[in-house]
Amino acid sequence: MRSAVRLIIVSGCVSDRVGVEVFSVPNDQDELFASVDALLAQAAAQDALPEPAERKRLREAGGLSQDQVAKALSVRRETITSWELGRTEPRPPKRAAYIRLLEGLAERFPTQGSQGNTAPAAAPEACHGPAATPPSPPAPAVAPPSAPGAATDPAPVPAPTRAARTGPTSSSSSLSASRRPPAKKAATNKRATAPAPPPPAADPRFVHGPLAVLDGDGSAYCVDGLVLDCPAATFPALVEWTLNEAKLGATRLHRHGKDADPLIVITAEAAERLGLPRELEDRRGLRLPEDHPVVRHLGRAKWRLTRRGFGPWPRIYRPAQGGERQCVQFAILPWGALDARSWGDSDQLPPAELARVLGSYATRVITPRGSTAVCGLELMTALRPPTRAVRDEATGSWVSGPNPGALTEPVDPAPPEAPGEHPVVASRYPRHHERTPDQALDEEAYDWFRPLTDEECARGYSHGVGIDVNMAFAAAANRLNVGTGPATHVSSPAFDAKLPGSWLVDLSHLDLDPRLPSPFTPKGTRPTGPAWYATSTVAYAVELGATVQPIEAYVRYEHGAYLDAWYTRLRDAYMATMADLGVTAGMPDDDFLAAMARHKDLDPGQAAVLSAIKSSVKGGIGKLRERPQGIGYKYGERWPALERPTWSPHIRAELIGKARTNMHRKMRKLASAGVFPVAVLSDCAVYLSHGAGPLDFLPRTEEGKPLPGGFRLGVSPGMVKHEGTQDFLWVASMIEDEQINPARHIKGSDAAAGGE
Repeated sequence: MRSAVRLIIVSGCVSDRVGVEVFSVPNDQDELFASVDALLAQAAAQDALPEPAERKRLREAGGLSQDQVAKALSVRRETITSWELGRTEPRPPKRAAYIRLLEGLAERFPTQGSQGNTAPAAAPEACHGPAATPPSPPAPAVAPPSAPGAATDPAPVPAPTRAARTGPTSSSSSLSASRRPPAKKAATNKRATAPAPPPPAADPRFVHGPLAVLDGDGSAYCVDGLVLDCPAATFPALVEWTLNEAKLGATRLHRHGKDADPLIVITAEAAERLGLPRELEDRRGLRLPEDHPVVRHLGRAKWRLTRRGFGPWPRIYRPAQGGERQCVQFAILPWGALDARSWGDSDQLPPAELARVLGSYATRVITPRGSTAVCGLELMTALRPPTRAVRDEATGSWVSGPNPGALTEPVDPAPPEAPGEHPVVASRYPRHHERTPDQALDEEAYDWFRPLTDEECARGYSHGVGIDVNMAFAAAANRLNVGTGPATHVSSPAFDAKLPGSWLVDLSHLDLDPRLPSPFTPKGTRPTGPAWYATSTVAYAVELGATVQPIEAYVRYEHGAYLDAWYTRLRDAYMATMADLGVTAGMPDDDFLAAMARHKDLDPGQAAVLSAIKSSVKGGIGKLRERPQGIGYKYGERWPALERPTWSPHIRAELIGKARTNMHRKMRKLASAGVFPVAVLSDCAVYLSHGAGPLDFLPRTEEGKPLPGGFRLGVSPGMVKHEGTQDFLWVASMIEDEQINPARHIKGSDAAAGGE
């Protein structure tokens, strides 16, 4: 007898593709029994799979990484992550192999009360009934006003937590995993222990994380291995999908701030699919022309571009309605959105791995919205918003008002603080006038080296060893008092170390050891007369015993620790990333040096995050005094950066002066023990040594502890690491023959070019 044929159409699959499955329905009794036996065997196999947490425990107990398991089972690492989180379940034939692995591990590493193999009878209960609810609380029936689409949601539907690329899906065509996640198995032994408190509920608007990496097949890779199916084939459709269905974004970092816009990272394949060229023809302006089809298509759909146009980091938006932002940030990888100097080769990573790298940065620092310099500056604003809601006493309504302690409005610098192109300078001096120290504030990082002494050449040194201060400029921002308002000019003032500003002072009378750089000039040379200094530099002169009599000053009576929150967030991001790379606080010196020698090879993705964090610090500080850009600029005119409240060259000067004097203070402490540097570049100092490492020259107390107040090995900001080692003859040649700062190349490369 012929078999009946049944056709099943599975819709809503990846990229709206349709799968067709054809199978025969047997009508012979033996075949029916065989089919039932197969179902029973499948049910038994499902029962044998442990709980998600137990799967992870067994793998870790066996010392196996997710990559090892993924390679053995011929799946992606993100798939193993999803299985261990319970977002998806393994399917045949991978399921049987995965169960075999877990059973073998369970025999070697048993645990009391574990589920899975020890309680197969509880599994069928998890397939039906109330236990099938997702582990996270479902979205409320009526979403809060700030959640997009709140008015149209008819019923409480759990937010999708995984976009499965295979298997049945819901009727949603854009989220391929809008189905409920697999149910957890019911507990088998009822103990009297109190249940663990539930994790805090995620913002229902951003349940899929801050960003997604889009590939050419319409797969949007999010953090934690999540994959969404994006059906959009044009940019207007992609913007609509991102705002209405993707549930991407991040909550604000400050209660007066704004939520982070969702970020979509466009790979080369996705760019081609969306109609973008592989390269920008406009290499100077770095943007698409206004008549490009993508730009015109966005305009017809009533979407706008910011002033920087459609370049490597385009931002597409509509004016906010009802207080709700409609804005999506994009990063175009083939156009160089991720600078190799900050992100290494991250733009060459597979989409899932790139999502992990960028997601880590977004979670710890800020959702990327431009270069790392832009991110470093935007982080300041996100943590100290310029405005807040205040009640208008006259009308009783809420209006925007300045936020105390923040940079609230653009302020012109004092004349000595301004760069040469600024209108306040252009109006005082001819165009090619070179300002002298009594006309311009010159607070910059060290670039100093000195000749070797006869004694140093005769002591038989074998190496030059470089040490580098961790996050030196971020550390200088900690508890730094900076001006937040306009400058006030005063004549013959009394110096006040608590009052940030710029001071015209003569410090040339201080007689310091010539084997140390002067703390008052970037080149380390002794001042020759009156010069402008930031408050932190003058305060250090007082610490050294100088008599300070300012001639004039520009002081800021509005001031505070504006950068404290910025420093704290970047410090925490740096420490967490270093921990991921195997370097933690409190390690013994030998263990720390060994961990630092291999930390970049442990996880290249996290090494890229570390590089981006450090670049965000230095780049953000540099943005405080951003110079004019573009060939269209004319000398003496204002440029766009001047209209930002965060364009504050006096804060940059204060911070760099603090970092430089911090460096000098530690070098002076080592000098008290007879150890002098031969070169300094920014936060790297080179010392002569009889050995190849820092422990061979860093002085110790009689108890064997690091010299108090000097350089100390460790991972925390302000402590030091080994920067590099070269032989003594190389150092001598660089200084005496080449007249090049050896600190620049002690690492074996150009430290400045590498962002150090």
